[in-house]
Amino acid sequence: MLENRINPRYRTLARAHIPAVLEGDNLIKDISITGCCIECTTYADIKSNVQYQLEIEPESTAKIGKFSLLVETKWIRTGDYSSEVGFNIVASPKGKSFQRYVDYLAYRSAVK
Repeated sequence: MLENRINPRYRTLARAHIPAVLEGDNLIKDISITGCCIECTTYADIKSNVQYQLEIEPESTAKIGKFSLLVETKWIRTGDYSSEVGFNIVASPKGKSFQRYVDYLAYRSAVK
């Protein structure tokens, strides 16, 4: 799935939450400049085709502070113990932090 995209998705272990909707220990599985996938281990009342303010805390090795993105839900997959949610990125209010983070992930994946 990651290979068939226009913009490459990069694996990451950043934490994510949507205030009052998606709390707890949620991880961003992958991210690109156009979208991301989040794995949730707690219940989340997320609706399809709705926009949310997604707060992201990159892993400490990135040396990039927290930032937020305006995202829109595209799909939801629910399993027995967790669920995954796919988002399109609509806007990045602090675009420089987001772009630096994607650049960091691209560099890290190229070095391996």
